[in-house]
Amino acid sequence: MEFLHKHIEALIFCSPSPLGIEEIQKCLTEMFESEVPKEHILQALGTLQEKYEGDDYSFSLNHLGGGYQFLTKPAYQVSVSILLKHQSHKRLSTAQLETLSIIAYKQPVTKTEVEHIRGVSCDYSIQKLLEKELVLIKGKSDSVGRPILYGTSEKFMEYFGINHLTDLPQPKDFAGEQNEIGEEKE
Repeated sequence: MEFLHKHIEALIFCSPSPLGIEEIQKCLTEMFESEVPKEHILQALGTLQEKYEGDDYSFSLNHLGGGYQFLTKPAYQVSVSILLKHQSHKRLSTAQLETLSIIAYKQPVTKTEVEHIRGVSCDYSIQKLLEKELVLIKGKSDSVGRPILYGTSEKFMEYFGINHLTDLPQPKDFAGEQNEIGEEKE
C-alpha cells in the first residue's frame, strides 16, 4: 500500500487534536473496506516523520497526547508567537497556571483542596480552565457534601506537549538546596 501514507497524512492534517493509531485504523478500514494492519500504519507514520524532519518543511509530525499531530518546528517559534500574541484569549493567567498545576499533580482533587493549597478562591480559574477544556469533572467525592472532583483532560496533555501525566516534571526537579536551621551552609 504505497499510497497509505498519503491517506494517513490527510487524516492527521484534518484532525484538530492528536490522532491515535486505533482511530487511523478505523478510518482506513472503513474506507478500504478491509482491515489495515497496525504494522502498515506504523510504517507509514515512520515514513511521514522522516519526510517532515528535513528543512524543507516548517512543521513536523509529532507523537503526543496519545496520537500524532503536525506541529510547527521550534525555528519558527517567533513567527508563531506573534500570531498567538494576537490570539491571547487562549493564554493562561498566573492564577490559572497555579490552579492547573495543583489539579495536574493532585488529581482527582476538589476545589476546596485546591483553594487550601493556593490560599485563595479558585472559582474563576477553575471555570476558565473548564471552558478551555484543560480540566474535566472527574466525578464526586465521597466526603461530606459530595464536592466535585477535577482532573486534567487530553487537551491538557496536548497543550503542554506530553503523552502521559508521568511526563510532568517531578517536584524533586524543582527543589534546590535547602538549609535547615542550625546547619551551616558551605
